[in-house]
This record gives sequence, structure tokens and C-alpha cells, in this order.
Amino acid sequence: MASSLLSVILPVYNQADHLRDVIVKYEESLRNIPIAHELILVPNGCTDASADICKKLSQEFPSVRVRASDRRGWGHAVRLGLAESRGDPICYTNLSRTQPEDLTLLLLYAVANPGAVIKTNRKIRESALRRIGSLLYNLECRMFFDLSYWDINGTPKVFPRKFNKLVSLSCEDDLIDLEFIIRCRRENHPVLEVPTFSNRRFGGKSTTNLRSAFRMYWGAFKIWREQNGRPL
Repeated sequence: MASSLLSVILPVYNQADHLRDVIVKYEESLRNIPIAHELILVPNGCTDASADICKKLSQEFPSVRVRASDRRGWGHAVRLGLAESRGDPICYTNLSRTQPEDLTLLLLYAVANPGAVIKTNRKIRESALRRIGSLLYNLECRMFFDLSYWDINGTPKVFPRKFNKLVSLSCEDDLIDLEFIIRCRRENHPVLEVPTFSNRRFGGKSTTNLRSAFRMYWGAFKIWREQNGRPL
């Protein structure tokens, strides 16, 4: 094992009700990996006590670091975490949805496959509406960008630091996951999809709604138009 430190980036948005419990569970589960880790908490635009809890967690656990921002945004938070990370491989994931055992599993896959991108393929959604919405988005992305994956937004995503185009992502919003996959495709990075089956949230409310879903559909279309030199 060449790696000596794993970096896990965890964007945080108004998750005070479950944040500490999840981090404790992650810490317990990651002890099964014989490599040191760092958890980079990125509270972004929080209006509850999440930022304060993050600070307390960094004082309680030596492996926890905090990179706070007043600006909200999934992509923005991921990018801040990427800039702050020191380990190899690097992982980012949705703290509300990622079960400790799934995080540990994908990190172990990454350690065993240092030349590949490891990502989850969520097999279950919590409602028929989300299943349909996810299917439509993934079909759109497959058609526009010649992608072979069925869960563009699925996290955890883990990759080696040498894949520098993935360290320097540019999207500030939810489209960062599509940008990630497009770059994998362009750079011919091997991608290993690991199926996960949990649909349980630790707490909080999903920020995905009809408006945000439409922004993603429209955003993917805009990226395709721009890449093909077809101005709107």
C-alpha cells in the first residue's frame, strides 16, 4: 500500500441534527482501514449550528479538519475540500446519505486499485419520483456525453491524486458530478462502479426538488451545447 493518508471531503449544509453522530460512526468504521485518514468538513452557507459543531468535532478528533464558507453550493464545497485535501486517494461524498460501511468499502476498493476511479452506483431510491428523475437525468447524460454510467451523481467518488484534472474541477453547483464523469471519460480514466443498496438518510432534508432537478437537466444540456460549439 503506497498510500499513507486518505482524504475524505464532506460538504455540510444545515446538518446539525445528525452531524456529530455520523462523524463518530465514520471514525469507528474507518478504523478498519490500515491507513490514516482525514475528514475535511466543509460547512457552506449554513444557517443552523452546523459550523459550530464542525469546529467542536475538529477539537475532538485529530483526523477532522474544517474549511468553512459562507457561500452555499455542493460544487463550491467540494472544490474547497479538494483544495484543502492532503491525502491520496481523495474522496468526496454526501454526508447525509453515505453509510459508514459503504464509505469504508469504496475506500478499500480505492486502496486496492490505485490506478482507477471508484464510484458508487446506488441501486435503490426512496421514491418512484426520484427513481424516474434519476433515470431521466442519467439517460440525458449518456446520450449527450457518450457515458456508460447509470448514477452520475452517486457518491462516494474516490480517485488518485495523480488524476489532476479531477482535483481541479470548476463547477460550483450540483453539476460538478457530471463534470467529474465527463473528465474521467476524456482522460480515459478507468472507472469502477460499486453497487450500494441503502436509501436511508441520517437526517436533514434533501435539497433536491423539482426546481433543482430542472436546473440539472438544463445545465447538462447547456454543457453539451457549449462543448459542441452551439450557442444558445
